[in-house]
Amino acid sequence: MSIQEILKILTDAGIEPNEANVEMKLLLERFADYGAKDIIMGNKLSEEKLKIVKQKAELRAKTRQPIQHIIGFANFMGEDFIVNPSVLIPRDETEFLVRKAVDVIKNNGFTFALDVGTGCGCIACMIAKLTECRVIGLDISTDALNTALDNASRLNLYNKAIFRKSDVFSNVKPGEKFDLIVSNPPYIPKSAKLHIQKEVTFDPDLALYTNDEDGLEFYKRIISGACEVLNSGGYLLFEVGQGQAQPVAELMKLKNFGDIEIISDLAAIERVVCGKMNNN
Repeated sequence: MSIQEILKILTDAGIEPNEANVEMKLLLERFADYGAKDIIMGNKLSEEKLKIVKQKAELRAKTRQPIQHIIGFANFMGEDFIVNPSVLIPRDETEFLVRKAVDVIKNNGFTFALDVGTGCGCIACMIAKLTECRVIGLDISTDALNTALDNASRLNLYNKAIFRKSDVFSNVKPGEKFDLIVSNPPYIPKSAKLHIQKEVTFDPDLALYTNDEDGLEFYKRIISGACEVLNSGGYLLFEVGQGQAQPVAELMKLKNFGDIEIISDLAAIERVVCGKMNNN
């Protein structure tokens, strides 16, 4: 058994060759402690380690379980975050949301932010890591919150990234106000579930699907309550699905948000909506 033969298991399962190469590298690093340096040095893998890597590749090929679940981590903005079936796997597109939040925080000297639907905590943790802001992450899932706490601990973000169980704003304390609210909420209508990519089905339904037909359910809830927990002049930022940016922007305008900005991702999809709460 060779590395190339194991790689073929992935490509034969329909995994695109470039993606298969990346996944093979991850499997070798995670389960055989074997990286690029070992390849350059001509170091050989033991049959025992090759067997373990082969088993993991076969699991990926047979079940289409995401590679991040198999290795237990997902890389996001240069950091490895613990992931499991209780949390959404961080996507590259979400970096646009975090980068915009970081810019807004730094440009305004903000010190207190809220992440609604924090999941594994990647948004809250990276904002806390890259700014002077303290961030509270809210989620309805206890398992997700435990994962987020583990990730904050691994990044030494004690007292900077804090997590709390809450259904949207239900557990925000009386009088608690934030400079910025950020959220990557569920935005896929349940009617789209039948057509979803196999790998995505391993993400928790709670983090993916809405009960309405346009996927705007959580945007409406968050926008409606945001004015009560944002400081005057505070900002609200969302990640949105394809075709949702304009409707979300209109919903924000109806609730007294101005300076609306829409940011596209590398695929030219409108991915982030940002707005400032107008002073009353």
